[in-house]
Amino acid sequence: MKTVHVLAFGLLLCSCGSTNAIKTDGDTRLRVLAYNIHHGEGTDEVLDLNRIARLINDLEPDLVAIQEVDSVVDRTNNVDQIAVLAELTGLAPAFGRFMSYQGGAYGMALLSRLPLIEVDNMKLPDGEEPRTALRAAVRMSNGDTLDFVGIHFYRTEAERLSQAEQLNDHLESRPYAAILAGDFNSTPGSAVMDYFNSSWTTVQKGDDRFTFPSTGPEREIDFVLYRPSEVFDIAHQFVVDEPVASDHSPIVVDFLVRRQ
Repeated sequence: MKTVHVLAFGLLLCSCGSTNAIKTDGDTRLRVLAYNIHHGEGTDEVLDLNRIARLINDLEPDLVAIQEVDSVVDRTNNVDQIAVLAELTGLAPAFGRFMSYQGGAYGMALLSRLPLIEVDNMKLPDGEEPRTALRAAVRMSNGDTLDFVGIHFYRTEAERLSQAEQLNDHLESRPYAAILAGDFNSTPGSAVMDYFNSSWTTVQKGDDRFTFPSTGPEREIDFVLYRPSEVFDIAHQFVVDEPVASDHSPIVVDFLVRRQ
């Protein structure tokens, strides 16, 4: 793993491998995974990044949005978690720092099979905890650029709505199609999701839509959104039945992305 640069807010960019996204009839097939990993601690109270990495490897995503990631934190044995996951999966990492925590940092991360050409850890309005949105501009196999944005909104509905509005302000001038993925901590029909539905399209999961808690899902709070709608088709989507590795269920979406 080759570290390229360290930026403000604890941002780590690496160059790791190449894309395996598939071009089909002029469209590019792209698999996205969104997963709140609960700092690698499973519902069995065992801290195990290896099983998180095995799940990622088994699913073979091109882009991964990961929430609840520790970087050199006491509670998780002072491990740089996203660096470990990058090494175990062969994917390029970016870490977005929310705040200092137990001698290190707490935040979220992205992993990418596609080349990272630009990364920005965008400050969002603070609530009980600081929050950011982590955006990576990635180069598709067809040469187009795509914005991939990871989020973990928190804590009250008012705080989450303010974070959502600030995120849209950050992205307003971006010229690229975008995918937004992560833990929204909001349910369908909430003020936050209604707000996003005015400018984004939410991937509909169908009957098997609940993502939390993983041991018996009863709430849908993890989502993948995209815009503009005419650039994307949904080839397949599913919620992964994995009740042990984390307290959230991972979600997978296979996109067909048209030339922009």
